[in-house]
Amino acid sequence: MNSDHYRRELLRKQEQQAAAERKAGDARKKDADKRADAAKARAAASGTRSEITRRSRHRDAERYEKAANDAAKDAANAQGKVASLAKDIASLQARLSKAEQDESRKQQAEHAAARRRADQDHRQLMARLARTEADVTELQKMRPPKAERLRILMLAASAEGNLRVGREQTRIRRATESALHRDLIEFEVKTSATTDDLIDGLVRFRPHVVHFSGHSSKDLLVFENDVDMPHAGVHVEADAFVRTVGAVSEPPLLVMLNSCESADQAARLVEQVVPFAIGMSESVEDGTAISYAARFYTSIADGTSLHEAHELGRASLALNGLTGAELPQLFHAADADPRSLTLVVPPDATEATG
Repeated sequence: MNSDHYRRELLRKQEQQAAAERKAGDARKKDADKRADAAKARAAASGTRSEITRRSRHRDAERYEKAANDAAKDAANAQGKVASLAKDIASLQARLSKAEQDESRKQQAEHAAARRRADQDHRQLMARLARTEADVTELQKMRPPKAERLRILMLAASAEGNLRVGREQTRIRRATESALHRDLIEFEVKTSATTDDLIDGLVRFRPHVVHFSGHSSKDLLVFENDVDMPHAGVHVEADAFVRTVGAVSEPPLLVMLNSCESADQAARLVEQVVPFAIGMSESVEDGTAISYAARFYTSIADGTSLHEAHELGRASLALNGLTGAELPQLFHAADADPRSLTLVVPPDATEATG
């Protein structure tokens, strides 16, 4: 039996004990009252000269005494039940204490196992990263420039199931479908993104943009495990994420971390591996994150510069009365200008500039 069962039983027994104590107290009071009534009746009988009245008072006294005796028996029975329940309560308290100790030990063991699994996941990620770095050494030769569609790798993770990441991906794709150059954008969408999805997407899809939505902080991103139930997720440290993005021979041009308190990670990305990154300076509500991203990618697909798309995304939040218009932060490397970068360029424009 678990501790909850013993707590329920203990509460039930304690309520029964309290009821038995009230019953014993009521019976003792009745016993005392009836004996007092009997004494009064006998005194009245001895003080009268009428034989009829005397007999009547004696019968009253006998009736009171019988009621008092019955009440005394009830009090004794109730008090016996109180004592029996006290033993049951003591036994249940001992069982509850043992169950709580067992559950505490079990919980500690589960936490230790969870830490071991997290450490193992981290080691496996690092090993996979090392293999990926070795694999891409043969791909260091740059491909010649060519006109191609903008490839966006969308990674969404909500291990605990409390974020609207699926809604965000749907909004972004629907918004870009009405854009001027919608045919020049290609999405690779991972709705329950794992660390394997991140590495496979970087190596096989070769995205120009990596978009992450989910839980994060200043120091980590939370990806999912490949399980079909809510879970704690896989915590990827910022340094490991930066290292992963920089491991491929052709890192993305832009990384967007559409998640809470991710601005520090975005700044770290442009310092080390990518020319541009976007992050959130504080915690961000789902509606704000979704609306910003939808307008940002629509503007990109309309052919605006990266800087213009960022500012239009923030302006959209203000126009729609959403809080946090200043939360999205655009970072760029010292030699990269977001005003001069246009991620979606029509083929005729490419030919004209070529």
